[in-house]
Amino acid sequence: MAKTRKNRETPKAANPSNAYIEGAGLMVEERITETLRKNFMPYAMSAIVSRALPEIDGFKPSHRKLLYTMYKMGLLNGARTKSANVVGQTMRLNPHGDAAIYETMVRMARGNESLLHPYVDSKGNFGKAYSRDMAYAAPRYTEVKLEAIAAELFRDIDKETVDFVPNYDNTTTEPTLLPATYPSVLVNANVGIAVSMASNVCPFNLAEVCETTIAYIKNPDHDLLSTLKGPDFPTGGFLMYDEEELQRIYDTGRGSIKLRSKWSYDKDANCIDITQIPYSTTIEAIMEKIVELVKAGKIREISYMRDETDINGLKLTIDLKRAVDPERLMQKLYRMTPLQDTVSCNFNILIAGMPRVMGVREILEEWVAFRTECIRRRVYFDLHKKMDKLHLLEGLEKILLDIDKAIKIIRETEEESEVVSNLMIGFAIDKIQAEYVAEIKLRHLNREYILNRTKEIEQLRKDIAEMDDILKDVKKIRKIMMEELKEVAQQYGQPRKTMFYDMTDAPDDEPDEDIPDDPVHLFLSAEGYFKKITPQSLRMSGEQKLKEGDVLRQQINTTNNIELLFFTNKAQVYKARANSFAATKASVLGDYVPVKLGFDEGETVMHLVAAGDYSGYLLFCFENGKIAKVPVSAYETKTNRKKLANAYSDKSPLMAVIHLTEDCNILLRSSNGRAIVFNSAMLMPKTTRDSIGVQVMTLKAKGAKLEYAAPLAEEQLEQWAKYVVKNIPVAGGMAKDMEIAGQMTL
Repeated sequence: MAKTRKNRETPKAANPSNAYIEGAGLMVEERITETLRKNFMPYAMSAIVSRALPEIDGFKPSHRKLLYTMYKMGLLNGARTKSANVVGQTMRLNPHGDAAIYETMVRMARGNESLLHPYVDSKGNFGKAYSRDMAYAAPRYTEVKLEAIAAELFRDIDKETVDFVPNYDNTTTEPTLLPATYPSVLVNANVGIAVSMASNVCPFNLAEVCETTIAYIKNPDHDLLSTLKGPDFPTGGFLMYDEEELQRIYDTGRGSIKLRSKWSYDKDANCIDITQIPYSTTIEAIMEKIVELVKAGKIREISYMRDETDINGLKLTIDLKRAVDPERLMQKLYRMTPLQDTVSCNFNILIAGMPRVMGVREILEEWVAFRTECIRRRVYFDLHKKMDKLHLLEGLEKILLDIDKAIKIIRETEEESEVVSNLMIGFAIDKIQAEYVAEIKLRHLNREYILNRTKEIEQLRKDIAEMDDILKDVKKIRKIMMEELKEVAQQYGQPRKTMFYDMTDAPDDEPDEDIPDDPVHLFLSAEGYFKKITPQSLRMSGEQKLKEGDVLRQQINTTNNIELLFFTNKAQVYKARANSFAATKASVLGDYVPVKLGFDEGETVMHLVAAGDYSGYLLFCFENGKIAKVPVSAYETKTNRKKLANAYSDKSPLMAVIHLTEDCNILLRSSNGRAIVFNSAMLMPKTTRDSIGVQVMTLKAKGAKLEYAAPLAEEQLEQWAKYVVKNIPVAGGMAKDMEIAGQMTL
């Protein structure tokens, strides 16, 4: 409970000047939920809606206020001004400290290199996005103006294309959104942390975004990957191309992208030059990690390292010892340092004040709807301007019929206030037209001037009719939108900075040479807890600790650097090396595999296979009596992939997985008490991992299913001889209770 203080009650004073506050000073109890609702929830909503998350125009309020202030200061076409001036002016819209406003400006500046297409043209030291320690200069030293591309953010903003609201002290107004002519929300990176939610929108190439948007407008079912190849980061580097993961990001707005640094080898100097690094790290973080590994003795190939970053850009030089293979060293550094890093994606965007995690297609849908409304409002604004002008010129046209009459009316009117009304009566025009005519200078009351002005009437009528058609036909609005997108792509498009690295070209992860390949015992429980225990520790251990109701499902004796395959209930397999798990004891629960390997929601471990050299076969036994024989080599990849989809068929529930190094006899038992023994050589290996298999045991009884499968040792074959079959499929013979009990001890 939270407590609130109120005043004690005191006798009411006779003198009004001695008035008191009833109940003040007393402590009363209040539910903590009510305190949170009154105090914390307003703050949380403010952080979500008004601070941390971007909107469909691609900006947070702090960005929008700063850019709009620069636009109103005339910095789109004018000369640069001191950053301090902009910061001061922005405080009229953004009631925060000058330091916060300047930091916002720094990140949008060209000098900082945080954005693919900076909005602020900068002069002076603005730090670098790829450096943690390179500080930016104070605002009194730096100068800024708006970049040319910022014109696309403010095009027609003065034509009521977006709504304006009063600023915090009601002295001026500011736009709620910027009418950007291209999907800026996808072009520049945007990261925000709100309360209970966050946003991380990765950047894409401007030309590709415009091309994809045009294709989407033409066909909402357009294949996005065909035109939007993948994210493009301002720091360059290589993107490890994983089409499946990219498709997931495009569909759901969530996922992760793996980036690696760009490097070259200088043979003469025997050194590696790193010139581009992942967007998510800094050069200091990389150097610190390398130093740590060298001190720990895990990397012995490096003799010296230095930061050679200068005015030409980033450069990290690593001097090598003699006879060191640079390619092999870089693969090792990729595995152990931020030279290869991951960028998480979470496309959480405010739509009409509500946060939504959207895929790329949904974002484009919302942006097209937003931009359609902007164009509609612009056309409506221009239409009424032309209608007003036409109305004035139609009044002027009537004057053309008798200029002398107009002059006579004005000359003979005794009072100035009656001139307009007399013109209205004399030429049958309204007050607005009469006011316009009355304000014409005497020198313009000639036929030539009036004829020249009235020539515009026909063109205005055509323009008005065309605008009416546009407002009635959304296809024409979309056509205007596509033309604008083409212009933006042509004028501001630039080549990709982040190139693609085909993951099929990446060498497989090799066991770390510094990790000994000692014998280990692996244990997997039915609930998904995994333990790696050394033989010495196992000998000294007592009983295995398990969660209540959990049991050990598998025990494998192998070595520390072997690759493991974790098959799940969703027909996927996750790959990991045994050395990626810490050695533990029998007295602990162990690692929870779904969390350790990042399983999908609701995914659990079905079976563990020690792949070794990927020899042998896997028998996938399904409840419908079918068995698929798949070579273990089908799960071997040339890439560093940690997850494979379609690991086995999902047409029938998986009952068991049997790993065979050579063919042997297999015992099967069905739920209706029948059993067979067959040799795995009867099954032909299948080249596809998700093969549905062949029927081995026929399940004739209604509701019957395969419920047990295990290999038989040679000494056990005699016990089950009468169930041996020479052909498949078969129904099998009825097993006695004693035999059924015996098989459970196999």
